[in-house]
Amino acid sequence: MTIAGSDSGAGAGIQADLKAMAAQGTYGLTVITAVTAQNTLGVDRFEVMTPQLVEAQMDAVLRDFPVAAVKTGMLGNAPIVEVVTAKLKEYGLRRIVVDPVMVAKGGDSLLAEDAQTAMREKLLPLALVITPNIPEAEVLCGQKINDIGDMKEAAQVLHGRGSAFVLLKGGHMQGGDDVLTDVLFDGEMFYYYRARRINTKNTHGTGCTYASAVAACLALGYPVPQAVMKARWYLQGILPWDPALGKGYGPMDHFALWRK
Repeated sequence: MTIAGSDSGAGAGIQADLKAMAAQGTYGLTVITAVTAQNTLGVDRFEVMTPQLVEAQMDAVLRDFPVAAVKTGMLGNAPIVEVVTAKLKEYGLRRIVVDPVMVAKGGDSLLAEDAQTAMREKLLPLALVITPNIPEAEVLCGQKINDIGDMKEAAQVLHGRGSAFVLLKGGHMQGGDDVLTDVLFDGEMFYYYRARRINTKNTHGTGCTYASAVAACLALGYPVPQAVMKARWYLQGILPWDPALGKGYGPMDHFALWRK
């Protein structure tokens, strides 16, 4: 089940989540937290759902379907974070992947400041895995990240907030290195996932896709390190096969590996 915002350009958000989940061979369920008017150039406008409507969607899904894993994305504001947290506790869900979506690819803010606090204090402690990129991790842990050493320190800080695993994505690392590194920390051991940087601007929805693929692999029964490995391999495999749509940061072809 994905709990996230709708992207009218279908490259990120709920739409990307469903595609990524289907590509792993799982069936995706949805709880929509916000509707955005956006394309590859940016977000023109968005409106969040009421907490009551988010709660009703979660109840409707969870009363009827056997949900094996949950991924959260854009939550919008503190009341939605709070109701999502309460429902996850009520239904006893454990395989929770939190993608702390704060800023869209074009730089538009997608998470109110009060929601950042609610996420730190209420949602992160429930997570099995959190998947921040470097800018999100800097906000969440309050420190700059410039190299792998900083990534490890930030992962330790974020792990101290309660989540069992921290997957800190290295795609935003500055520098000329053509190899990027994602760092996974479980409280004791660090795992490193290295991949060649793909030269493309069609990266809209990479974070949503990565987190959703991790959640899908967890639903299939893979342990976290292996779920991350499979999700990383999947993302790396589809990035070169972009459909070349839009004038800005374009979407990926989530089913490229099925056809190519």
